[in-house]
Amino acid sequence: MQNEKTLDWKEYMEVSRELVSEGCILLENRNAALPIDEGSKVSVFGRIQTHYYKSGTGSGGMVNVTKVYGILDGLKDSGIVINEGLLAEYESWEAEHPFDEGVGWGTEPWSQPEMPLTKEQIVRAREFSDTAIVIIGRTAGEDKDIKDIPGAYRLAEEEIAMLDGVRAAFPRMIVLLNIGSLIDLNYFDRCVPDALMIVWQGGMVGGLGTADVLCGKASPSGKLTDTVAYTLEDHPSHPYFGDKDRNFYSEDIFVGYRYFETFAKDKVRYPFGYGLSYTDFAISGGNFKHEPEKKSLELQVLVKNTGTVAGKEVVQVYGKAPQGKLGKASRVLCGFGKTKTLTPGEEETMTITVSYDALASYDDEGVTGYEDAFLLEEGTYEIFAGDNVRTASKMAEFTLPEIVVLEQMESALAPVLPMKRMKAVAAEGDAPVVVFADCPVSDIDEKQRRLDGMPAEIKQNFTTSYVLEDVKCGKVSMDDFIAQFTDDDLACIVRGEGMGSALVTPGTASAFGGVSEHLREMGIPCVCCDDGPSGMRLDSGEKAFSLPCGTMVAASFNEELTQRLYAFTSLEMVANKVECLLGPGMNIHRHPLNGRNFEYFSEDPFMTGKMAGACLRGLATHGVTGTVKHFCGNNQEYSRLDVDAVISKRALREIYLKGFEMIVRAGEVSSVMTTYGAVNGLWTAGNYDLNTMILRKQWGFEGIVMTDWWAKTNTRTEEASKTNFAAMVRAQNDLYMVVADSSVNAHGDNTMESLENGTLKRAELQRCAANICRFAMNSKAMERLLNRGDKVTIINGEKEGGFMEASDAQYQKLDGEITIRLDDRESKAGTDYIMPLDIVHTGMYEVTLTGKSNMTEVAQMSCTLFYTGVPFISYTFHGTGGKSVSISKQMDCHNRFGLFRLNVGSNGLELESITFRKV
Repeated sequence: MQNEKTLDWKEYMEVSRELVSEGCILLENRNAALPIDEGSKVSVFGRIQTHYYKSGTGSGGMVNVTKVYGILDGLKDSGIVINEGLLAEYESWEAEHPFDEGVGWGTEPWSQPEMPLTKEQIVRAREFSDTAIVIIGRTAGEDKDIKDIPGAYRLAEEEIAMLDGVRAAFPRMIVLLNIGSLIDLNYFDRCVPDALMIVWQGGMVGGLGTADVLCGKASPSGKLTDTVAYTLEDHPSHPYFGDKDRNFYSEDIFVGYRYFETFAKDKVRYPFGYGLSYTDFAISGGNFKHEPEKKSLELQVLVKNTGTVAGKEVVQVYGKAPQGKLGKASRVLCGFGKTKTLTPGEEETMTITVSYDALASYDDEGVTGYEDAFLLEEGTYEIFAGDNVRTASKMAEFTLPEIVVLEQMESALAPVLPMKRMKAVAAEGDAPVVVFADCPVSDIDEKQRRLDGMPAEIKQNFTTSYVLEDVKCGKVSMDDFIAQFTDDDLACIVRGEGMGSALVTPGTASAFGGVSEHLREMGIPCVCCDDGPSGMRLDSGEKAFSLPCGTMVAASFNEELTQRLYAFTSLEMVANKVECLLGPGMNIHRHPLNGRNFEYFSEDPFMTGKMAGACLRGLATHGVTGTVKHFCGNNQEYSRLDVDAVISKRALREIYLKGFEMIVRAGEVSSVMTTYGAVNGLWTAGNYDLNTMILRKQWGFEGIVMTDWWAKTNTRTEEASKTNFAAMVRAQNDLYMVVADSSVNAHGDNTMESLENGTLKRAELQRCAANICRFAMNSKAMERLLNRGDKVTIINGEKEGGFMEASDAQYQKLDGEITIRLDDRESKAGTDYIMPLDIVHTGMYEVTLTGKSNMTEVAQMSCTLFYTGVPFISYTFHGTGGKSVSISKQMDCHNRFGLFRLNVGSNGLELESITFRKV
């Protein structure tokens, strides 16, 4: 029996809009330049005013939406009078200089060329208004790190000229940064805008939430989740970032503010946690309770609005541990909370609980006498609270007379290469000094460890006919069910199928579980994964909701609002029959140039764990989940398939694994994705220490682990390979994502070969099969199989009704060559032709588009062919005098099931057919 549920699209938009308003970070507001009064006249500069960046690029941003509400939309909605003459000049210029989206994966530029401004244009704009808004836009993403060049990390010459011209003419200049990660802010010391605000990439309603802040409907309450340094070279990771083969994480635990607040306060432009409001707040301490038996602290903080307008404030709690033998950062975020909206004179008392875990250090060399333990050294601990790391005031302290060991671990995931790492050493006065010391290396026999942990083989039994529902109902055990698996079944179930598998919702990332006829006969459902974390990527062309980027979500410091937003996403996933959203992204902002920083939350692991937990709790509202990624050390896109991250055990435990550990121990996650690259010489997809020792044995994880798409695996001393599934299974990374057809060995993996030669044990495959079946058994896919799923109706918005079903996609077989007629409807601008193809032979294809036009010979009419949601081919037709013309181009069709989408970009073209031919 199905449950009836309703997704109110308007409410979805409103909650997202609210989060955007809370994630905007006001850096400067000289002379109360903001907010802007309703009815005010404003001249808006910058071409991004008509092309708002809703997200970064790659899988984390490829969400098809009905409309992106940009900043102009929001300003008009708020009663601001826009300079339409200036806007028309931008639109006219853009007609001849169209937005460059790139063709192919990772080819969109970091920024778009700006319209050169004449003195006359600026004078006319100044005559219209006293206020100018300048919008600077940037993007980056998967497979595309930012570069330290003009137009990327630095401002372009055209942007500088625009800022100078506007600054000279206008008494009030407001600069908005529509960015996914930090850029160089040095030039703003010269042009001195009256207001400077980071508005991030706020998803499809980002411009509306931004305008709410600009116009005073909401007071800004976003805070920096990264330190803004004066230069890239000031970051301690900078010398150790960007190598093709190997990056030594020599800064160790001193990432972001942990470094700057300990060693280099003078190199900070804006500290971690900083962000202005339109009002003022007083933060003072209240009762403090230290409960050693509970291994926690409780701090009361009083927040009072001492200003003249309503607003919210973020209280941030930091700990300072004694330097001891290990050496510590001078400040560590250990708690935070956000007030309700406080009116002038109103106050709120917040109680923030701090666990010892948030203050603990990891001894990876035994100097305290407790090697491989999380602990608190003896001495005095100071607790600070405030609105950023730099100005937080001391509120309390407590003293530990002796070392408190929180958890004794086994050594795991240690470096094998020697490395010098940064360490803090106590000195005279309050500030420690930097030294570099040898990092301990591994002395573990990894193979023997794995053999010692070998599970018992389940004796195969082919005389029973149990289905997965029998396990769910408690009639049989999971072992009894797994005993029925043949070796072929075991080899099959560890293969995820995609992208665009015909077994699940069209255009999604993968199917897993019941990926063969026999597995489905055993009652195993096909579970659907889809790209996030900024919303569902539906390569079928179906529309979905685009969420604010991860950094903006974190900048809100609002767990409750984040959870509420992701509860709507949960319902949208159920409507679309998607069980796993591939997110949130949980990697650390180690360096500002990482292209995927927009997907991730912060330079701080505690913040990362807290915000990821809020996202996951929201997704769990209606029974779906997220797949947290990338586990672990994915801090660079350049050479991401091969680069090795050399990281100490301490830095792994305190920084790069900490956020993951928090959500696993809280029971908030059931699906994890490993990375493309290696950590300490072993590719993470085949790393037993990571996926079994740490994740499962030490943290107690009971869910599934999947690779990133087409990842490599290896064993120590072996070259990494995309077909070494045996290494993956031995590590208890359960699923390889993805292969063209899971029911046969289309990918050429070594599973059966390794099983036969004894390098892979049947018990190891059975263990992965049980993990997968357990996950599938508790999924929404299982409920649907048993006719107990939810029926979701979508109301009040552009997206009404339901989504495309798997059965809706009629896949035509492409066995060498196929021609598809396109003349069954008018090919006007904006038309999408959806073509699901079952590609029998993957590889290179010549794709020929045929059409005609009665336009003039100089007319240009464009069409773009999308494959897996990526623009692969761009066709440009001219006037043909009404005669049919064919244009041929080649592309690599690498998935068996392909959802192709041909988008018509211009009117005046009559499309006739498209032909795919194997070359």
